[in-house]
Amino acid sequence: MADPFVIAALPCGPGTLALCPLPGRGGAFEADMAQIRAFAPDLLVSMTETAERTALGATELPQALARAGVGWRHFPVTDFGTPPPDADWAGIATDAHRILARGGRVLTQCRGGLGRSGMVALRLMIEAGEDPDAALARLRAVRPGAVETDAQAAWARAPIGGPT
Repeated sequence: MADPFVIAALPCGPGTLALCPLPGRGGAFEADMAQIRAFAPDLLVSMTETAERTALGATELPQALARAGVGWRHFPVTDFGTPPPDADWAGIATDAHRILARGGRVLTQCRGGLGRSGMVALRLMIEAGEDPDAALARLRAVRPGAVETDAQAAWARAPIGGPT
């Protein structure tokens, strides 16, 4: 059985940054979506690949988010992986930082809400000016196990504007 659906949130500047697993993994898509609607993110950044989302029963995620008035950005990354070199991180980061700077909410999501979600959340925290080690500790305090691999940690810590 899948772990319970939990949204783990923490402040990031004047905004709120959060991580969650893929809604519907435990067969409760609508209940999980109710939690997302209650959290009221301005943007959900999804790292699940389309085939992964389909296999796990969340095919309708983009449409459900649109109905809820939540922005959706697809940033597919292989499970336990890092973004491919041609990934549009700059576009997603610009949108996320704009939302966080005005006090909004950004929710990152992957299969389990740990590795890929943590990697992106950590990157946003570092880009917002946090010390990388302190940011990782703060992130793991609200979501133990966030950022699962050394490669994910390295991507999150890569110099801003440097290779991704």
